[in-house]
Amino acid sequence: MADEHLDVPVQLRWGDMDINNHINNVQFARIFEEARVRSFARWLRHRPAGFSMLVARQEIVFTAVLEYSMEPVTVRSCVSRIGTTSFNLSLTLIDPDGVTCAVAESTMVSVEPHTGRPTPPPDEVRTILESHLVADAGLPVR
Repeated sequence: MADEHLDVPVQLRWGDMDINNHINNVQFARIFEEARVRSFARWLRHRPAGFSMLVARQEIVFTAVLEYSMEPVTVRSCVSRIGTTSFNLSLTLIDPDGVTCAVAESTMVSVEPHTGRPTPPPDEVRTILESHLVADAGLPVR
């Protein structure tokens, strides 16, 4: 198991703000998507041919208002669970002052690209995911 997260800087956009002059909650999903893509680009640099995955579920818990800033936010990324055909990616959005503004958990499913049916990820991918598994990461149990 890993003991640290991957910190992904993501620049905010002026257009992400809403009428209340803070980052609109719907934009958090975009920010988390960007961090997810960058995490996989780093972790799966040599992605096996035929490996495909989809987002099956995403839950976001908002914990503080995110103000627009010229400084990037940080999204802390790690794997929080690995199943047979799916795994969870835990993402924490932290503003430039160090305040946690939201936590997301994305359930990713490994799929066979031609049929879209769930399938176990290749052993090589499972090994990479295991190397980014952080104990006690993810959303708190309700």
